[in-house]
Amino acid sequence: MNSRERVFALLAGQPVDRLPLMPMTMMFAADQTGVPYGRYALEHDLLVQAQLATAERFAFDHVSTITETREARDCGATIRYFENQPYAIDESQARLSEKSELRGMVCPDPESAPAMRDRLQAIRQLKQAVGTSKVIEGWVEGPCGAAADLRGINTLMLDFHDDPAFVRDLFDFVLELGLRFARAQVEAGADLIGVGDPATSLTGPRIYRDLIWHWHKRLVDGLHAMGAKMRLHICGNTRTILGDIALLGVDILDVDSAVSMADARARTGANQVLLGGIDPVRVLLNGTPAEVEAAVLRCRAEAGARYIVGAGCEVPRGTPPENMAVLRQCTGHLPAQPLSL
Repeated sequence: MNSRERVFALLAGQPVDRLPLMPMTMMFAADQTGVPYGRYALEHDLLVQAQLATAERFAFDHVSTITETREARDCGATIRYFENQPYAIDESQARLSEKSELRGMVCPDPESAPAMRDRLQAIRQLKQAVGTSKVIEGWVEGPCGAAADLRGINTLMLDFHDDPAFVRDLFDFVLELGLRFARAQVEAGADLIGVGDPATSLTGPRIYRDLIWHWHKRLVDGLHAMGAKMRLHICGNTRTILGDIALLGVDILDVDSAVSMADARARTGANQVLLGGIDPVRVLLNGTPAEVEAAVLRCRAEAGARYIVGAGCEVPRGTPPENMAVLRQCTGHLPAQPLSL
């Protein structure tokens, strides 16, 4: 059973030879080939080389094209670039600082817009390199995150209360853009589309149900209609909205370490595939191999068979290789007596 077969078998509820391993890597991956992250995030050739090297070294079951937002860059957002750190949106010059600008915005074409085209080129190269041996993961920004990239995170939080009609119009725009970008990635060879929507964890249950869930559901259904699997990643504490998220029908749901895996399983039901749960800093970066093993086994025991091994969020730069190796070692059968922290 190769990596791609393993992941798809697990998603289908079929037997697997071991649990899949799908940690999220960006700066960690760039460091594996000595590439400054500023170039990794902007040059698809370097991203591809680093992803392939990282997946090979640590036996990952996927390769991923995740970086910071591509969509906002191609919509004209002002970006600050750094040599060896993630680039950042300059919210003091937010693309939609004036709400009236939304009426004149047009979705850029993923095949010609430079930032999105770069991701498509990465997916095509990864497809040539791995074929059907590993899962190829594309990435789009979720509606809340994409809206925050264009409007500014603090301003968007105020908009939820001050002008929900505008928020709905903005969500319609970024949803259309996200689906266009996702379709282009699927056509380029992506098996799975990761959706990053970290800003969602800053909202409560009422705002999530009233102003976010509907667009999440449209995104999930749209991705499934184009034949893609979908992974939803929301950083932070999602405990109060997990019950609603469970109704979306996502294929893989990431669980950040702010939520216990036992709680996530209880709130999402027995059939939801869960990924992560391991504290990326306290355990993976700063812990010992024994502590990493204990954390993985605890997540496995609490999540049950429908679980994919990974950290709760991005693997931090500087994570010891011996700790990463433990992740792979823990994807096999559970011991009779799991370790305890």
